[in-house]
Amino acid sequence: MPQLNAVLETALYVDDLSRARAFYEDSLGLPLLLSNQRMCAFDVGGRSVLLVFLRGGSSQDMTTPGGTIPGHDGQGPLHIGFAIAPDELAAWEARLEERGIPIESRVTWSRGGTSVYFRDPDGHVLELATPGLWATY
Repeated sequence: MPQLNAVLETALYVDDLSRARAFYEDSLGLPLLLSNQRMCAFDVGGRSVLLVFLRGGSSQDMTTPGGTIPGHDGQGPLHIGFAIAPDELAAWEARLEERGIPIESRVTWSRGGTSVYFRDPDGHVLELATPGLWATY
């Protein structure tokens, strides 16, 4: 059987693209890869891409010079977990506090990892997780 190597991209759908772009660039420090009227793409750790689409802006097929991207969209609060180094957890918590982003929950996992949960401006649940959360991380 052929093998999948990683999750390359994941997507969120937002009501205000400018507000979301500011949050992910300024609050989380993600480098912007691409931005247009329907979406923004952010580099996450040099290994994956976070796609942030304007809600409804990608529901139709999109033809590109290289082929067609099937339409997609989403509703409701979604979830993304970001991997962080254990020694950066306190710095991340301080950064969130400085920006007025409340931490909703903190979980210590049986394997030794820790997760903190907070929300973006569209209500998506974001997680910062140290190693030990999963057998693979």
